[in-house]
Amino acid sequence: MLPLREGKLPVGNCPECADNACGGRPHMKAAGPCLCPAPCHGWAAATADPAVLTSPAWARAWREAAAVAYHPAGAGVTVLDLDTAQAVAWARATLPTTRTVATTRGEHWIYLGTMRSANSVLPGVDIKSQAAYARWLGPGSGTMTELPDSVRALTRKEEATPAPSGGGVASSSTATGWARSVNSGCRHTDRYVHSGLQRGLGKIRDRAESGAGSQAFGVARFLAAQHSQCPGPCDLDLIAHHLVDAAVSVGVPHDYATRAVANGFTAAAPSGSPRR
Repeated sequence: MLPLREGKLPVGNCPECADNACGGRPHMKAAGPCLCPAPCHGWAAATADPAVLTSPAWARAWREAAAVAYHPAGAGVTVLDLDTAQAVAWARATLPTTRTVATTRGEHWIYLGTMRSANSVLPGVDIKSQAAYARWLGPGSGTMTELPDSVRALTRKEEATPAPSGGGVASSSTATGWARSVNSGCRHTDRYVHSGLQRGLGKIRDRAESGAGSQAFGVARFLAAQHSQCPGPCDLDLIAHHLVDAAVSVGVPHDYATRAVANGFTAAAPSGSPRR
């Protein structure tokens, strides 16, 4: 455990540890000899030792504490910090369920296992595990599951792969025009569908540096939701091909893009399966 001051920040280092003059603690990335009894060095000071937690050196920090944190990797877990409703929806549609804890802005998803911490791996998504701290907000609910490879992959920047050389946009053989005359069960006009699709494709292609897969999920969910009241068929399969092609054109692996779009369609469907 670790006391946090206002702003969800660790307490400041003591004068002897200021600017890492002490050399840092032995288990920090830059290992050092510091054995300061005070809660210095942020996450590295977190402990479960009752003698330390109740020691005089920690008393002032507890008196001034605005929150309590813990070191996820020290507890053998990884916290997926989901800061927006969109991030929570993405996790529910994409990741295996695990223990969840409600936060002021979203949810913490807690998995068994540790990994490298990273911020903003996707919009509204941070990973807190090694060399990081997370606020303690209660035990949460649900059963913790093993850390999935899909979460580990988020730090490998799968979506940051450079776009194919030549600047062209990949296009599948199914990228023929969508026509309401063929998809007679759709309640929308050709213009409505095409304009919405083009805006969505633009949003995906604008994420060439990172986040294209997550954007494809969001666009798929939005577009599918527009057809939720149609009697069908609406040929969302064709729209899906366009979205996958756009994501692949900026470097998202094809399988990853296909899963993201399929999950977006599923997330938008009230019955759990999107209207085709």
